[in-house]
Formats: sequence, structure tokens, C-alpha cells
Amino acid sequence: MRHGNKINHLGRTHSHREAMLQNMAISLIQYKRIETTLAKAKELRKYVEPLITKSKNDSTHSRRTVFSYLQDKEAVKTLFGEIAEKVANRNGGYTRIIKLGTRFGDNAEVALIELVDYNEALLTSVEEKTTKTRRSRRGGKKAEDAAQTTATVDESSAEVVEEVAPEETPAQDETSASEEPKA
Repeated sequence: MRHGNKINHLGRTHSHREAMLQNMAISLIQYKRIETTLAKAKELRKYVEPLITKSKNDSTHSRRTVFSYLQDKEAVKTLFGEIAEKVANRNGGYTRIIKLGTRFGDNAEVALIELVDYNEALLTSVEEKTTKTRRSRRGGKKAEDAAQTTATVDESSAEVVEEVAPEETPAQDETSASEEPKA
């Protein structure tokens, strides 16, 4: 029975597990996202989120505590400088785990773990969604139809005239090919 055994040992000894989590935390702080197995990503989240919370209080004691976990001056400097500024108003949930499927060789579940405030693609899509205010209940025209058809207003009679952009169809190509002189 596993009474109270919360830690996933990941098939490693204590020292090996701690060294692995330390290296993965340093890589996550340095590169802002890493790809690993799902089990390791979940354990890394438990390891690195308290360190990010500590970095919000920039004191000598906090720096020494975080350094005792990471053992890397550059990672501590990045964590207390750049990352602490971005997460200053966030109350937790500094990391995001995205499942990527399974690995080809051993069928292990692979995941991407990243710092939440550093995904530029996701941040720009959120900004675009907030700026777009037009809502439609129907599908409307497709992008191709909108590019081919333009509407202009005739100002003298105030009626809408629809102009269709010229496009070549395969039938027109065949007729033009048949009109060529045969030798």
C-alpha cells in the first residue's frame, strides 16, 4: 500500500532525482520552455513554482534560499530580475503544461512545460481576440469569396454595383488552347 506516498520517484534515487529537477529548473528558467515527459513536467512544476514565488520577494535570504536549490548564479539572476517582474501580479500558476502526444521510440507521453508569461504567440492571439468586436451569428462569406467579390457604391444613383474579379477557369484555358493554330 502507498499510504501517504505523494512523491513520484521517477525510477531514480533521491540524489539523482534532485539533480535532474535542478537541471530541468535551470533550463526552464533559461529557455522559458522545455520539452520533457509528462511525469517529469508535473514534478518540475512542483519544484519550480515555489522558487518563482520566492523570487517575488527580492531579499538576500530569498536569493540564498533559491540558490541552494538551483546552484547556478545566472539562473538566480534571471529568476529574480526578468521573471520576477513579469509574474509580480500573478498569484500562482506560473507554468503551463501542454501535452504533445507520445514519443516514437518508447511511447512515453511527451509534454511541453513553459512559463506562462513568455508565450508570445498565445499572448498576441489573446490581444487580437480582445480587439475584434464584430460578432456574427451566420457564417458569412469565405475569405476567398471576399477577395474575389468587391462591392462599390455608384454615388449618382446610390445603388450597389457588384464587381466580380476576373478569374480563369479550366474551361477557358481549354478553349484558348483549342483556338491555337494546329501545325
